[in-house]
Amino acid sequence: MSDNLMTIGDTRLEFCWVGVPESSEPVIVFLHEGLGCVALWREFPHRLCQKLGMRGFIYSRAGYGKSDPCDLPRPVIYMHDEGKDILPRVLDEAGIQQAILIGHSDGGSIALIHAGSNSSSRISAIITLAAHVFSESRCVGSFTAARENYQSGDLRDKLKKYHGVNVDTAFYGWYDAWAHPDFEYWNIEEFLPDIDIPALVIQGADDAYGTKLQVDAIVAGIGSSTENHIIPDCGHSPHLEKPEATMSLICDFINRL
Repeated sequence: MSDNLMTIGDTRLEFCWVGVPESSEPVIVFLHEGLGCVALWREFPHRLCQKLGMRGFIYSRAGYGKSDPCDLPRPVIYMHDEGKDILPRVLDEAGIQQAILIGHSDGGSIALIHAGSNSSSRISAIITLAAHVFSESRCVGSFTAARENYQSGDLRDKLKKYHGVNVDTAFYGWYDAWAHPDFEYWNIEEFLPDIDIPALVIQGADDAYGTKLQVDAIVAGIGSSTENHIIPDCGHSPHLEKPEATMSLICDFINRL
């Protein structure tokens, strides 16, 4: 989508703007999944922002897409670091004063950490797609299958089209953290009670990386301001597998804010 780069500390991060050129509305900030990047959102951000008449901002975290590489192994708390430290600096650098966060998978977890730990009033609402708030042992097989597909199947070639020289960093940075023995104890539910903004929680009914227990925990943790939807016949990427249904839920939610 774009070759724009911003510098956070010593690291250059790929970013792009989508949607309407100028708007007084909050900016929709898209936070990608554990194997994602700017390009892997595909056309969904542009279509959503055009439909809403809003501006959108997408960036690739370090080690993904066209951003600079990062050191491996990633720490088990890498999503904490992204939500509490990196995301506020990205928003500052982009000049975003008011934002709605849309996070997919890891990006959803990062959005929840940020919203539950940041005292500023910059975030108007959050929307999560297949977010995790704790580790589920029943989903370990999905990570093992992804590793086997990456090493022996076609997953590496597919991801290399988007991540280029970052492809191994992107995959093993994600996989090695989630497969680490300490990740069994990873949990971000502590951040949920401090989220006092509207939240929309979306998950596919057939998500291989998380069950409805994730949705239930987010709703229980945040409380009455939370709306949730389980999309039938949908896996881990509602915005790609069921784009029209996902877009309709998000548009309805944002229009009611």
